[in-house]
Amino acid sequence: MVIAYHLIMTAYGFWLPNDPRGSWSTWVRSWELLRFGGPTKVNTRQSLANRPHGRLKRAAAAKEALKYQPVELDSEQIQSVAGGFARAIDEAPYAVHACSIMDDHAHLVVARTGRTIEQIASHLKARESQQLRKEGLHPMEAHVKPDGSVPTVWARGLWKVFIDSERQFENAVRYVEDNPLREGRPRQDWPFVVENEGRGKPRG
Repeated sequence: MVIAYHLIMTAYGFWLPNDPRGSWSTWVRSWELLRFGGPTKVNTRQSLANRPHGRLKRAAAAKEALKYQPVELDSEQIQSVAGGFARAIDEAPYAVHACSIMDDHAHLVVARTGRTIEQIASHLKARESQQLRKEGLHPMEAHVKPDGSVPTVWARGLWKVFIDSERQFENAVRYVEDNPLREGRPRQDWPFVVENEGRGKPRG
């Protein structure tokens, strides 16, 4: 039974440069590997190790094709995003057991609720966008649409891992808590995170 989700939301312009040399796997389960390039399915047994792949060239081309500049949140914007997350978490409510918000992606471990993880992600995104605009910090404010809205901070879709054991749950929490440290930043301590009581228990 699913007890929680590891949710990963990437900012607009965050691109996973899929390596065209290929892999026999259709999914890279390690986020540390995935964020630098997911696998490409191939149907040949011939080695493609020597095929030139021009990763940096392709990454640059992908960035140039974007309609807007890639989003990179500064420290003040990260605090604002956290405020939006807190509002959504309080409204639902959700039990969030770990959260790290980086300049171009965010990780959360969320206990299972009556809502799908896609609905949870949409709720979080909506509230953080409102909070950024309220504080005059939205990175897309220069691109206001005719209806008054602005482009989203986040890339389409989400990455999700279904957690179905206590061991997997603890590993996910530890991973998310340590995420800032791996990028040379201090550990984050958000007030909406459930520290101990109720960890891994479904809500709703």
